Parts: sequence; C-alpha cells; structure tokens
Amino acid sequence: MAPFEPGTDRGDHPAPARQPAPVARRVAVVRDKARDMAREGVRKGGSRARAGLAHLADRIIEIAPRVPVRDLATLRRQFPGLGPEELADKLVAGAAAGTSTVGAGIGAAAMLPVPPAMPTELAAEITGVAAIELKLLAELHEVYGVRPPGNLRTRSTAYLSSWSGERGIDVMKPSTYDTALGGQMKRRLRQQIMKRMVRDLPNLMPFMVGAAVGAVINRRDTRRLAARVRADLRRIQVPWEELKELPPLEEPAEPLNLRDLPEEL
Repeated sequence: MAPFEPGTDRGDHPAPARQPAPVARRVAVVRDKARDMAREGVRKGGSRARAGLAHLADRIIEIAPRVPVRDLATLRRQFPGLGPEELADKLVAGAAAGTSTVGAGIGAAAMLPVPPAMPTELAAEITGVAAIELKLLAELHEVYGVRPPGNLRTRSTAYLSSWSGERGIDVMKPSTYDTALGGQMKRRLRQQIMKRMVRDLPNLMPFMVGAAVGAVINRRDTRRLAARVRADLRRIQVPWEELKELPPLEEPAEPLNLRDLPEEL
C-alpha cells in the first residue's frame, strides 16, 4: 500500500466526515458504559439494589408535598407581560438550568482525586433533580389552567404520577391518575418511580464524566420531560380568560429549600 503523501489537488478525495462534538461523543460512550454497569449492578446486587431504589422512591414521595409551588397569579406577577407559552418556556429554561446545576455539582465533586461516596452523591442528585422537576410540572399545570383538585398532599400525589409517568394530568379524568396514598397506591407509585429511575440511571451518573457532561445530560432530559408533559397539557388547556378564580396554593409546612437555583425557579 502506497504511503500517504500530501497532494495539492484534493478534488478527487471525499471531504472528511464530520466528527461528533467531543461532549456529545463522550456522552454517548458514558451512557453505554453506565447502562452496562447498571445492568451488571442489578444482576450482582439483586435485592440490595432494589432496596436502595425503593428507599429513594420513598424519599421522593416524602419530599413531594414539601416542594414549593407558585400558583398562576404569582407566576403572572413575577413574569408580567408573558403569555402561557412564553411563561412555560421561562419555567422550563429555569428548571433545565437548575437540574444542570445539580449535575455539574455532583460531576465536579467526583473529579476530585478522592471523590466522595458515590452512592450518596447519586442519591442526592436523583432526589434533587426530582424536586426541581416536580416543581416544574406543578407550575406547568398552573400555567395551562389545569390544576388538579384537592389539598396539598392530594395534588402532590397527582404530580408524582405525572413525573413518574412523564405525562400531563387530565383533571377531567381523575381515574387516569392517583390522588390517595393508600397502601396499594403507594406500592404502585413506588414501582413507577423505580422504573423511571432505573430507566434514567445512565443519565444520572455525571460523576463518571465530570461537571460539563453531567450538566448537559440533566438539562437535556429535563427539557425532554417538559416537552412531553406540555404536549399533553396543550390538549386540555383552559385559556386564562376562561379560568374560574382559584384560591391561592397553600404553603408547605416545611418547604424544601431549593438553594442556589435560577430565579425562574
């Protein structure tokens, strides 16, 4: 085979293929590795892995009623002059920035010479992302005029169903979502949450690749979740001018502290 020699006329050579951006390429490699590791971990860990995921699911169920949610009147005062879609875009941008902050923080810590305990860091990220996304979904339901009926705990349970199933809540069809945390319902919701966490586990491991990729992964997945829920909510949207006046949302007794997040949150 003749050695490669530079030539002046390259017209007969095809243009070099475009290579994927380094971050995108790295994300793809890491996702594949993480997926393999997750499967292997579940295979080896068995009941211990399931118990850990069940604990995280219970933790998310526990914090859901503590997530602070702004009602439509508050959001319109905070962002005057915006219509429903513009306001929803603003909320999604803020939530995506928030989950990317969580991913970047955990990813950066993991790149230290002696990283912290990874199971603890991963659990913190999963619950942190869940809290931000639950807040986003609750406020999107406000923006589209479809607040689920009931008290704080009942609505929180409905939003958990929305988050775990990645779908909007149809308030005209209560049978399509759960609102009471009875024993059977709690088990079903825990299973839904565990399924989502297992499915998303490769996306929730930014400590393997550092801050930049962790932020990219979380931001993308939050936007994808929001897009699916918004598509559902648009189909049942109630225009603001047709909305009956709703009472202000009650404040959680012990609101979750979502610190260091964008002002949109």
